[in-house]
Amino acid sequence: MKKKKVFVLLPDGVGLRNFVYSNFYEIGKQEYDIVFWNNTPFDLTELNFPEIKFEKPVLHPFTDIIKNGIIQASLSKNSKLENDKVYDTYRFKSSSKGLKNKIKNRIVSYLNSNYSNQKGILGLRNTINALESNTAYYKKCKELLLKEQPDFIFCTNQRPVVAIAPLLAAKDLQIPTATFIFSWDNLPKATMVVQTDYYYVWSDYMKKELLHYHPEIKENQIVVTGTPQFEAHFDESIFLDRDIFFEKYGLDSSKKYICYSGDDITTCPDDQQYLNDTAKAVRQLNQKGHNIGIIFRRCPVDFTSRYDATLEEYKDIIVAINPQWKKIGEGWNTVLPLPEDNSLLVNTIRHSELVINLGSSMVFDFAIFNKPCLYINYDVTNKKEKDWSVNKIYQFVHFRSMPSKEAVSWISDSQSIANLIEMNLSKSHNSEAVKWLEKITCQPTQMASERIWESIKTII
Repeated sequence: MKKKKVFVLLPDGVGLRNFVYSNFYEIGKQEYDIVFWNNTPFDLTELNFPEIKFEKPVLHPFTDIIKNGIIQASLSKNSKLENDKVYDTYRFKSSSKGLKNKIKNRIVSYLNSNYSNQKGILGLRNTINALESNTAYYKKCKELLLKEQPDFIFCTNQRPVVAIAPLLAAKDLQIPTATFIFSWDNLPKATMVVQTDYYYVWSDYMKKELLHYHPEIKENQIVVTGTPQFEAHFDESIFLDRDIFFEKYGLDSSKKYICYSGDDITTCPDDQQYLNDTAKAVRQLNQKGHNIGIIFRRCPVDFTSRYDATLEEYKDIIVAINPQWKKIGEGWNTVLPLPEDNSLLVNTIRHSELVINLGSSMVFDFAIFNKPCLYINYDVTNKKEKDWSVNKIYQFVHFRSMPSKEAVSWISDSQSIANLIEMNLSKSHNSEAVKWLEKITCQPTQMASERIWESIKTII
């Protein structure tokens, strides 16, 4: 009997870790003929994955402008309905250089002012669909689908505009479609760009969010699966013994290491100072008789030199182990993970005692291994940006999912870092962090790919 064909739509590199470097393909290929519809610069045939490359997609000239209008109007709608100013903090300032950008900003501002309600936003979505349906790009997508005859299209990321035309073409050919909401913080940020028949989410919590922010989506369209993001954490074949890992990355086997997980420069412009404060605290602890080092894992999209002075000053304490990502272009979404980074991340966690960062999802990575997380929760004296504050970060909606404040330890000032590290070194388990993990992603954590394929089977 001929296998059903599933197209896995990779509109950008965000889906690589979840759906190329996980067990997703190996599980699905037992029952389905899987083809990656690939818009990333990576050649997936080198990994023995069947792929069809995108022909260079050219959007309608107005599509991106209207998309930005939808995002702004959605944030305004949510702010008004909930009487909550937090949604305004999700707005990014657009460039106003040049006449073209000024005109674009005027149009987006007009759309935001006049369409910030459910009816208006749906009208804008329909406008984008009409525009994209008349592009040569849409016609090429339709021709390809007619030729290949897939039975299902699974889009790995809900945000890219380049995914609109392929999904519209599938809809017009009555091919069922689904998209995956790729991150735990996406829905409050109004990042839903595509429209599909089904929506795959991490948890019941995220399902409620999706129904709340998108009343046009019905409950029977939402499938709770978890995320393949954490599957590598359970793959013992990539585990490295401590001695091997330490030798490979030049670590001192006599030391206990903590992990400092860096943020991008937009999220945390003062991250280099927080690393410096952490290193200073570790030096104090070592003077008391401890023997602690720091593994610094920078944010994969941060290629700045802002940490260099601290890395040099504390080279006896800090070992930088950079993520295995590759920079393909200039934008943040053109810095893409390599397969080797799964092993690097997992073994960094396994051989670290705890993690320190500013509000990242690394809390969940470490919770899987029953290891504590310390959240930075103070502003430095000489801030790089006056308008930035940790208070802004922790007001974001996704932190409201935290079952209790005890899920992490809070670093309220630089003087408390040493004491909190010392206290947490002896912790082997944080039940509140595990509760947060269990709330934010479907359990068992490592079964997400199986649940996705079981749902696809049901739909087909």
